[in-house]
Amino acid sequence: MSYLQSVEFLYGLQKHGIQPGLGTIQSLLDRLDHPERRYPSLHIGGTNGKGSTATMAASMLQAAGYRVGLYTSPHLVDFRERIRINGEVISEARVAALTDCACAAAGEPREPTFFEFTTAMAFQQFADAAVDVAVVEVGLGGRFDATNVLTPAAAAIITVALDHQEYLGETIGDIAYEKAGIIKPGVPVVVGRVSSEAAAVLSRVAGERGAPLSRLHDDFNVSGTSPARFRYEGMNESYDELACPLAGRHQLDNAACALALLEAVSERGLPVSEGAVREGLRTVRWEGRLETVESRPALVLDGAHNPDAAAAVAIYLDDFRRQHSGSRVIMVLGMMKDKDREGFLDHLLPHVDEVIVTQAHIPRSATARELEISLRAQGRATRVVPDPADAISLARRMAAPDDLILVTGSLMLVGEAKAILLGCGLSPLRG
Repeated sequence: MSYLQSVEFLYGLQKHGIQPGLGTIQSLLDRLDHPERRYPSLHIGGTNGKGSTATMAASMLQAAGYRVGLYTSPHLVDFRERIRINGEVISEARVAALTDCACAAAGEPREPTFFEFTTAMAFQQFADAAVDVAVVEVGLGGRFDATNVLTPAAAAIITVALDHQEYLGETIGDIAYEKAGIIKPGVPVVVGRVSSEAAAVLSRVAGERGAPLSRLHDDFNVSGTSPARFRYEGMNESYDELACPLAGRHQLDNAACALALLEAVSERGLPVSEGAVREGLRTVRWEGRLETVESRPALVLDGAHNPDAAAAVAIYLDDFRRQHSGSRVIMVLGMMKDKDREGFLDHLLPHVDEVIVTQAHIPRSATARELEISLRAQGRATRVVPDPADAISLARRMAAPDDLILVTGSLMLVGEAKAILLGCGLSPLRG
């Protein structure tokens, strides 16, 4: 296949939706001779923060001189963002070759879902490229996620919050159990900021599987008011005056989890020096997470899409207001139909002066009119601009130089915003 044919084929697999279970991916990887067993891996799950943590860990490992594969989802603009080696996205030619390879292995009828297929492609790419280590982000949940065929060198569960309840359960305990599915016998697991209910479930599962568990604030810690300057105190290592360019105080917790993961794998043949820790954190990039893409006025993109993520963004906005007295915050909002709009807005509306509602161009999006109704129910007037490009243009016209424009509510919307700002086309594969 050509690259464009590969993209069209992969897009077509989305008709299968989400089918939790490991049978299909295990069968596909068996036919590929299990590429995922040819390198050590780190496996990172959680409701929020797993992508940031994975990217930090990969950046520090790369700074230590390792050849590092990174698999994350979803992408923002280009499908190739999902599969990276040493920070570089996979080439179009490799996407096409891997699609052919996976198709041949899958045979007929082709049963894998989109995510199962792309996970197999990523694992094969990392094997073909002879990576020293792969950092793999869980797609959804953990127990039945396609990535859970891994037996990693270490794992992490960053946060546990209500999201994707239709697949993971209605309570924090239910969701924690699904995420605990990535805990493997004897494999160290790092746990970030979680509630006592989630912690009890994760601790029980780790105990049953003989997996050493290290928990933020109990076994390792982080201190500081911003990622720009903080201290890490770990199980065996401590570092002062660390700096990371990712914005938001919540990134302190993510950095702590990434550092704790590296401590765990240093005892399993992947040591990382203090210099590599500092360089990797200093140079890490992760788009679409409180990412400032323009100034005067500041234009910030963040893919928060559930109440816990909105709470982190609210802290960022509160800090902005204290540092910029008299400046306004204009929010461009787009969300998916199945998200908790009321809970999301409860966190953000107290910090926002103007709201423009819009919608990403995918079927799962709530319409701008539906969002307007939700805002009206919470007593807020809003402007309805269905096209994201027009919504961002309006926000720019409304904003003074010292104001802040926040585009948020969905990684799908943030991906469209990135494409608009870059003046490029948008890959359709954003499930």
